[in-house]
Amino acid sequence: MFLQGGSITRNLGLDIGDRRIGVALSDTLGILATPVDIIDRLDEKQDIDIIIDLINQHGVGRVIVGLPLSLSGDAGPQAEKVKAFVEKLCACTSIPVEFRDERLTTVSAKRLMKAARTKKSGQKGGRDDAVAAAIILQGYLDESGF
Repeated sequence: MFLQGGSITRNLGLDIGDRRIGVALSDTLGILATPVDIIDRLDEKQDIDIIIDLINQHGVGRVIVGLPLSLSGDAGPQAEKVKAFVEKLCACTSIPVEFRDERLTTVSAKRLMKAARTKKSGQKGGRDDAVAAAIILQGYLDESGF
């Protein structure tokens, strides 16, 4: 947990892709991550503005970003894109941002959704991005003991 101005803050999880950004938010106790939104990417500045608005709106004290490493653990072109985006995000906020290995989180998210049967026919694709963000954030919360 983080104290900001005497209140407990939340953690924000991001799964950054080329077309969408999955967004998850922790509860105020830092125990549970929940998928909350999907940002359809149109413009980098607009994407960052939306994330900053979410940070401010929910009292976020830390942002956890999935870093798409290859199965061998190397940072490829997609990881470099994510790092470049996060660098621009960091220039717009003083909130700490941490990377977390996100290998296979989207696969896990799709399996989880299928098992839970949460995907309705005709539903807009991409919900798995928000679930992947929640998996990334939940891993951080579990390991950090928040």
